[in-house]
Amino acid sequence: MTTTEVENFPGFPDGITGPDLMDKMRKQAERWGAELHQEDVEFIDVKSRPFVIRSSDREVKSHSVIIATGATAKRLRLPREEEFWSRGISACAICDGASPLYKGQVLAVVGGGDTATEEAIYLTKYACHVHLLVRRDQLRASKAMQDRVLNNPNITVHFNTEAVDVVGNTKGQMSGIQLRRIDTGEEKVLEVKGLFYGIGHTPNSQLLQGQIELDSSGYILVDEGTAKTSVDGVFAAGDVQDHEWRQAVTAAGSGCIAALSVERYLVSNDLLVEFHQPVREEKKKEIEGKDVEMGFDITHTKHKGQYALRKLYHGSPRLILVLYTSPTCGPCRTLKPILNKL
Repeated sequence: MTTTEVENFPGFPDGITGPDLMDKMRKQAERWGAELHQEDVEFIDVKSRPFVIRSSDREVKSHSVIIATGATAKRLRLPREEEFWSRGISACAICDGASPLYKGQVLAVVGGGDTATEEAIYLTKYACHVHLLVRRDQLRASKAMQDRVLNNPNITVHFNTEAVDVVGNTKGQMSGIQLRRIDTGEEKVLEVKGLFYGIGHTPNSQLLQGQIELDSSGYILVDEGTAKTSVDGVFAAGDVQDHEWRQAVTAAGSGCIAALSVERYLVSNDLLVEFHQPVREEKKKEIEGKDVEMGFDITHTKHKGQYALRKLYHGSPRLILVLYTSPTCGPCRTLKPILNKL
């Protein structure tokens, strides 16, 4: 939601902002009858039947529910963190590491566990150098990950070091990090163009604690390859059940799995009530090239409409190429620009 640019979502070759992507998804859902209410859920009861979901404005009872509350990246709460969030500070190296803002630059990663070491190694694909900032005097990551980091010439590890604040230049761009040694208190500025948090995420599953099976970190447990949770009729999608990938496209895919699972669950338990949305009459667009006889000249190269096609078919000795396109036809959209050049 707060991502400035989403560069890796299919269908948007030039990228799209997080809010714009959500707006398009919302409009598509509403087109097919979904009702969206922008309010905070304050209470969920999945022990009773039907389930009860209560917000600040309403109470809803349902036979099934999808939990898609996501996960919140843990932050350092630096004084200028909000100012540079998504403009130099990120919590997802996979999401943002390849963006022009960070490519070819000196970057830093905060953390000493597997998440931080994995992000540091990943960023070496795009950064000219990566600094790993570790508060302790040793890494907490697995031995294999430690070896990869410590033996990588493009990664410098700073032990007993914490980030105190972010430094910006006169153009409002991030130019460095103010560091402090834990053991001596000495401070200095490390020149970097990006800071990545590798200190983990907190799944937003607090409302379900004690009602549904969670792992030790609070992520909702689902059966492998499905969205099914430990409670029949309750399904989970997105980052609230995904502690590994945390991508918009994988979250969307798991959302699709959850939606299909809900339908199957309701059908198999005779709980599905179908309704048919009234068909909205689309405003008829004025069609160029109407089938009018006036103005038709058989000697012209290009024509539009059924009248012209009939006249050419019966009265022209030339070879006729018929172009048929539809706004919902993918191959048509691909072929049309080529045929227009003929």
